[in-house]
Amino acid sequence: MISVPGVSKITSFSLAHLPELGQRSPKSIAALAGLAPFDNKSGKLNRRSQIQGGRSRVRRALYMAALGAIRACERFRTFYTAIAARSGSKKLAIIAVARKLLVVLNAIIRDKKAFA
Repeated sequence: MISVPGVSKITSFSLAHLPELGQRSPKSIAALAGLAPFDNKSGKLNRRSQIQGGRSRVRRALYMAALGAIRACERFRTFYTAIAARSGSKKLAIIAVARKLLVVLNAIIRDKKAFA
């Protein structure tokens, strides 16, 4: 996991609170970490989707890892700038990078390969 830019030993230790890593689908692992957007609708009320629930320790560690990944890796930086330009919210773009980072880590654990 440390081969991924932005992920340190502390982040990998925090991911120990997510033992399902490598065994679930990308959508379900994002929901377990609390990084999946859920609709906030009731009757005629129609608000923006928001992230909620999940494991807060993992979410906080992935948020900080996403900040490092945006600075260190061109792949994550271009994804971040595209989302930030499209949505107009930099914080939303950071959360999107954190989710992408979690999906990449899930695939790395599942396939037992290093980050390329």
